[in-house]
Amino acid sequence: MRALLGVHDKTGIEELARGLHELGWELVSTGGTRRAIEAAGVPATGVEEITGLPEMLDGRVKTLHPAVHAGILARRDLAAHGAALDHHGFAPIDLVACNLYPFRAAVTRAGATFAEGVENIDIGGPTMLRAAAKNHEHVVALCDPADYAEALAALRAGGPDPAARRRLAWKAFQHVAAYDAVVAEWLWAEDAPPPALTLPLERLAGLRYGENPHQSAALYGDAALAAADAGGVAAAVQHHGRELSYNNYLDADAAWSAVNDFPGPACVIVKHANPCGAATRDDPCEAYRLAVAGDPVSAFGGIVAFNRPLDEALARELREFRNPADGETRMFYEIVIAPGYTDDGLRVLRGKSKDLRILEARPPNRGGRALRQIGGGWLLQDADALDADAIDLRVVSQRAPTPAELADLRFAWRCVKHVRSNAITVVREGRLLGMGAGQPNRVKSVELALEKAGGDLRGAVLASDAFFPFAWDDAVERACRAGVAAIAQPGGARRDQDCIDCCDQYGAALVFTGVRHFRH
Repeated sequence: MRALLGVHDKTGIEELARGLHELGWELVSTGGTRRAIEAAGVPATGVEEITGLPEMLDGRVKTLHPAVHAGILARRDLAAHGAALDHHGFAPIDLVACNLYPFRAAVTRAGATFAEGVENIDIGGPTMLRAAAKNHEHVVALCDPADYAEALAALRAGGPDPAARRRLAWKAFQHVAAYDAVVAEWLWAEDAPPPALTLPLERLAGLRYGENPHQSAALYGDAALAAADAGGVAAAVQHHGRELSYNNYLDADAAWSAVNDFPGPACVIVKHANPCGAATRDDPCEAYRLAVAGDPVSAFGGIVAFNRPLDEALARELREFRNPADGETRMFYEIVIAPGYTDDGLRVLRGKSKDLRILEARPPNRGGRALRQIGGGWLLQDADALDADAIDLRVVSQRAPTPAELADLRFAWRCVKHVRSNAITVVREGRLLGMGAGQPNRVKSVELALEKAGGDLRGAVLASDAFFPFAWDDAVERACRAGVAAIAQPGGARRDQDCIDCCDQYGAALVFTGVRHFRH
């Protein structure tokens, strides 16, 4: 029996080589892999000794030879294949261990040139793996060091069974497919979406179920984002609590994305992917209390996100704070997520509940692409990465917003970006008072936002994710009658002037953003 070993990642290769040698296998190897094996005291034959040719073209050609690929691809159950090998003086290869150059690491290294990237495109490795996987009934294909020990155990017992061989073949093809996807993405140099797209996804965790118990689910990581150190919830560290569910991931992502849109210390509370509470204050404890106060009923059982590290004082606030609705019930949360925790903060927070999921995450990547599945296909778009501070709030009313109103309008605009359309947010003094989300008409969203805000709304501001098609006896006038002092909306409707006239009549300030934030 003969094995061909040629790996970039040398993890476990010495143990694999030693185990095969003890089973009486002949080992054929290349370059650095051969040196590592021989340094461990295991004899190996150079691949050039079976091809009769040295490495050439600066290492571009090592294993691309019939002596290698005929040995891998020959079917042992066909006499003609055996005769062909004998005729040419070739011998079968019964196991291939190969993993590929770290292409993404090479091309993302600071100062890497295009020419260096081209030289890091692996040719021989994928070819060997594909050949071994194609002939998996007779050849063991190994691309992952984690499989070495199990493969050795199977070989000692007579060889892997058909199911194991097929799983290893699948893994080899998946390894090559992901590698090729990375290279293809790197080569696409245009700003437009590519005419074809392959995503290198890796399963990070199996989930108990999906949105509902009858749906199976899993979490996958995007290798491109991981290599770019993009942060986000998928890469979060869990310090405590039960495993996350499918819905937990969706809600945590919504909360984490929203809270990181605020430049100052902020707290955002999310329920069913919508912010139900948000506030910014220099004191994170106060920001948290005000965020809960925005909608304590919805906040109960939600996800709490902070954009500053969580210390002992804030942990105690989270642990002991009682629901403002009754003054007695301690607030319950599914998840707390922050960019970091002090040791004491983590200790105190762990004492709140054995089930509370405590996540630590890096801020998400603000650029990139957003993908969404529809029946029979996918939609791709650029991520909605516009910073509220970069948007020009153009005053179109007779009265300009005061500095305090302007600050609140930007806060409301940050909030409305993360609310499901039709989206309305009502804000005062840097905290969310009420929001309307996901309604099929904007009037109902305004009604819900005003109802949730409650009480005296004089001095509050309102933001709408899209323009108001009407004004009189509609959403804008209702907001003005309720006491809203300033409104931000994209503008661009045929009846924009009606909105302006309505605000002028009530003395409200109106600004156009020129930007829409639909979120479906």
